[in-house]
Amino acid sequence: MSARATAWGAYHAIAAAIRGRIENGEFPPGSLLPSESALCGEYGVARNTLRRALDVLAADGLLSSSPGRGRQVVGQTEGAADQTPQYRRIARELRELIESGSIQPGEAIPSEAALAGRYGVSRGTARHALAELEGAGLVHPVHGKGRFVSDRSGTKSPTL
Repeated sequence: MSARATAWGAYHAIAAAIRGRIENGEFPPGSLLPSESALCGEYGVARNTLRRALDVLAADGLLSSSPGRGRQVVGQTEGAADQTPQYRRIARELRELIESGSIQPGEAIPSEAALAGRYGVSRGTARHALAELEGAGLVHPVHGKGRFVSDRSGTKSPTL
């Protein structure tokens, strides 16, 4: 097996192993995972490979990350029972605000940084949610200014 194939499968295998440890209660909801360096040593992989595995678990809603604290197992009441990826939940909430008229055509959508802070997710997750809304024609980007709600016909509304 080539090194590339091994590295590719390694982070999936690590994600599956940690998922199993969460499911069997070794890492109960609310607990902090061991440090990245400890997990790297345990699984015998580079930090980047481990981070890819942890990102998979975070995208699945099993882990949250707090700067300076580390990664924490998400409890059932915090979303682990709902297997919808976090970016989809964020996109769904924003879509509801747009469709209800709470955010009007031409109004700015919260920035990636604002969404990341509000939902406790990475900017990449927030970016993914916004990309889903862009793909649906609900918002459009304006370079250097942010993202804005498109008018109801799906066309871009004028911006400043």
